[in-house]
Amino acid sequence: MYPSVKSMIVAAACIGFGIHGGRVRAESSVDRNGAAYVDLLDMHGSPNTPTDRSFNIFFDAGAWHGYSLPLTDDRETGFSGPFVHSLSEGQWAGARFAALALRDVASEQDMTLVPAESHAAPGYLVRVFSGLDLTVRQTLFFADSWHALVRVELIAAKAQDVNLSVLGRAMSTDNARLDQNGDTVTQTFAHSNSKLSTRLHMDGAPAQHVTLSGANYRISLEQPLHLKPHQAATVFVEQTLIYDSRAETPPPVDYATAWIRNRERWAGYLKSAASTRLPGLSDDVVRRVAVKAMVTLLGNWRAARGDMHHDGVIPSYSNPDFNGFWAWDSWKHAAALAHFAPKLAREQILAMFDYQAADGMVPDCVYLDKANNNWRDSKPPLAVWAALELYRADGDKAFLADLYDNLVRYHRWWFTARDHDHNGLAEFGSTDGTRIAAAWESGMDNAVRFDTVAMLKNGDGAWSMDQESVDLNAYLYREKLDLAAVAAILGKTQDQQRWLAEAAAMKTPIQTRMFDPALGYFFDARLGRDERVRIFGSEGWAPLWAGVASADQAESVIRVMLDPKKFATVMPFPTLAADDPRFAPIKGYWRGPVWLDQAYFGVEALRRYGHERQADDMARRLVLRAKGLTQQAPFYENYDPLTGTGYQSRNFSWSAASYLLLLQHSVKDSSR
Repeated sequence: MYPSVKSMIVAAACIGFGIHGGRVRAESSVDRNGAAYVDLLDMHGSPNTPTDRSFNIFFDAGAWHGYSLPLTDDRETGFSGPFVHSLSEGQWAGARFAALALRDVASEQDMTLVPAESHAAPGYLVRVFSGLDLTVRQTLFFADSWHALVRVELIAAKAQDVNLSVLGRAMSTDNARLDQNGDTVTQTFAHSNSKLSTRLHMDGAPAQHVTLSGANYRISLEQPLHLKPHQAATVFVEQTLIYDSRAETPPPVDYATAWIRNRERWAGYLKSAASTRLPGLSDDVVRRVAVKAMVTLLGNWRAARGDMHHDGVIPSYSNPDFNGFWAWDSWKHAAALAHFAPKLAREQILAMFDYQAADGMVPDCVYLDKANNNWRDSKPPLAVWAALELYRADGDKAFLADLYDNLVRYHRWWFTARDHDHNGLAEFGSTDGTRIAAAWESGMDNAVRFDTVAMLKNGDGAWSMDQESVDLNAYLYREKLDLAAVAAILGKTQDQQRWLAEAAAMKTPIQTRMFDPALGYFFDARLGRDERVRIFGSEGWAPLWAGVASADQAESVIRVMLDPKKFATVMPFPTLAADDPRFAPIKGYWRGPVWLDQAYFGVEALRRYGHERQADDMARRLVLRAKGLTQQAPFYENYDPLTGTGYQSRNFSWSAASYLLLLQHSVKDSSR
């Protein structure tokens, strides 16, 4: 059985200590009853180079700087870091943070601390050390997106006075500089306005002294710290990252409440784990996977900085190419965040609509520097689905009302910029006329179905592929139904009826132009011809997810989906049928691997047409056959459908989001 969230907070905020043989020891560094969520991911690592991303990093609260637990055989106190994600494509600014040097005043001897425990828990990292008559506990957590804190707690078995110093070590590079500003150590970087500040805080603490030596720094209390028997003395080490020191003034830290607020915030997140389930799997397994998904999404959360005007979630901090917000990713992130972090879900949606163009287009991706934003293409239209998912989770009608016009303009843009022959069915395309950008717009960059496309000009800055994609039009059909639902919520009766009529007008063309009765599957259609692109891909079940397929068509598609030679593989629902000669599950990218968003849509497609048992079976396979998922392995960008091995980017947000939605096990029926 799982402990209550309240018991986890109370226990995690407390420390139990015992005395054994004159040596103080920590009974546990984490909640004894809440161990189910401890060490979901292995957070141990130490960077070998400034750009080393070979291990997992702890981020939270939207921070752009993160930390790791040192390697398990590392006996030095403190943490690895920080990794500054906003510095270039991301690099380690520090090798060690918050190491301690303690000296017994009476004996004038340095005090030896022996590592006892090292853990990662939702919302914090913790290390415990024992010494002669002394235990030290270091808890690293984020007070907000600017401030990382290490709460250092010292408990002695007997009264003693110690000299305390905090040590740090910057990553040796030619582009960084350490300086002293009073009792604060600052680190600045060439070609950047960012600044990293480190300081020591203790209520009523005496003056402090800073020493710099090359890449090392030391902050020392000038007067001894008096430890009373069995009473915790608490010192905070604060590290603050300012992205643009010319424009930002971070708020001060409230040390008295920072940890309590962290625990309350995470308690709110973890409550939603109780609503995750999957028949045939234990609650323990399901909830651990669900909480790991939350940890992953919040680890990729980045606060508004630079030209990003709202918070959002990046695809993966483990990949140097992914330090912005992508549209398609954002809609999936928001749909999952809606169930446990609705405020962040709202921010994620707004971050993309901040850059909506006058004609309604939403760009592919946005960055800290808007000059890098990609306007060559957009991404598949799932914004209304995400917004409606958020409304169903939090009931915020005002947000939906504010967003409605933006959603309508984006939806209309697809038909004005991407319907070459004006027949009411759209095509993926680009603003620059290139095929590669058009493929990016689909989200399935190198899918086999695009191998032979040609580009057609629709107007200035508007080009289409010469084929109508079945997934795009299924999404647009679903958007019309979802817009009708939004209009109903907002009391816009005429709009609701118009959206329903438009959806009905799309239904027959999709069913007739894109379904092949002989093969029993949906395919893209060649523009201007009664010809289908007969590639069996995951796009073929999008009409079932959207609810646009007829009952007979759905049964035919489901037979294909459940064929072990095609899609019912060891880990089910690859993006290309396993019997296709171009099937390449390891290096194929969109030519065979399992992508979790498409797999999630596949499970929901089965549910929508009444195949609950098969949906549960496929969902269990996705959980159990992804290697290491129920242990400490991170979420990967995609998976080998024949072995379940994860590939491409680790700590991938939309995989985490898709698993979280999968485990919510809810059937959406508003658009049937």
